[in-house]
Amino acid sequence: MTHYKVGIIGYGWAARRHLAAINATSLARVTSIYSSRPLEQAALDAEHGPGLRAFNDLPAFLAQDDLAVVSICSLPHLHARHAVAAAEAGKHLIIERPAGMNHEECSAVRQAVFNAGVRACVCFPQRHSRLVRAIKSALDAGLLGRIHYAEVDFCENHGPPHHQSRWNAFRRDGGSSLLLAGCQALDVLLLFMGLDVKAVSSYATHSSARQFAGFEFPTTSVTLLKYHDGRLAKVTSCVDALRPPGLSIRLFGSEGCLADRQVCLGPSSSAAPLQWTDLAEHLPDLKEPADDPLKTMLEDFLRATAQNQEAPLTNLREALNTHEVLFAAERSAQRHEGKS
Repeated sequence: MTHYKVGIIGYGWAARRHLAAINATSLARVTSIYSSRPLEQAALDAEHGPGLRAFNDLPAFLAQDDLAVVSICSLPHLHARHAVAAAEAGKHLIIERPAGMNHEECSAVRQAVFNAGVRACVCFPQRHSRLVRAIKSALDAGLLGRIHYAEVDFCENHGPPHHQSRWNAFRRDGGSSLLLAGCQALDVLLLFMGLDVKAVSSYATHSSARQFAGFEFPTTSVTLLKYHDGRLAKVTSCVDALRPPGLSIRLFGSEGCLADRQVCLGPSSSAAPLQWTDLAEHLPDLKEPADDPLKTMLEDFLRATAQNQEAPLTNLREALNTHEVLFAAERSAQRHEGKS
């Protein structure tokens, strides 16, 4: 099996997260880092061990002949620019979300990847969590029947001292509540419900808490999706939540309901009581120890790339579909605010 040398663009929190996850796979090793600010080789060696080259010149970084994969972990407004440059240099891409700040940037990334004939993925690791994979398997098997309504919400406190608070409050890099964080919930919902979306309507609001006063965009949004077959879905993105971060899943089907790790299946007779049971009773895989969804995602992508195949869950096409629904939600929220 191929063992890839990977370079990372950027050296913030996301880059360190990618570095650890990539090195934990069986298929790749991070060998170089590009940063717009000078990095001391001695400091890199002390933190990560010897053998990690530091670059301050992007063309020189991308010109490495033995560099096969580039992980894009720069500031979000630079993701598309760096992804296009890396694709044009013939490198496979791991792109930290978002792939672009708007439709035009995402289209440029798609075209560059197609022209170069390289593989690419965008980091939506929640798809690869043991819980989400188990729920998707259960839905495919018909455990809940036909799902007619779904809710997937993501809540987190993105105010200071969040590790992204240096840039996340500004439109240039934060973009919107959905683009900053709620895209994770939207992506999971689309995995469960599909892409046959007929209409998108979104509303947004601001928290009055002082620590979120500096945000240039509404910190909470609620997005409603209507499907062509009549199904409905909702995504809440809340980056002003005064609570630990978390993803919440609620599914309502013709044979039962699901709430995160609990399931309630319809009774065999009208007299039988409805009650919640642990989802693990129906899906034994959930009894296994927790995994690292980012590592799982990267392992799947690298293995598929080595086989010159598109990863079934981790591919650019599906990620950009999520972005397009997200951009439709942003346009709806702006219309409801009276902004063009």
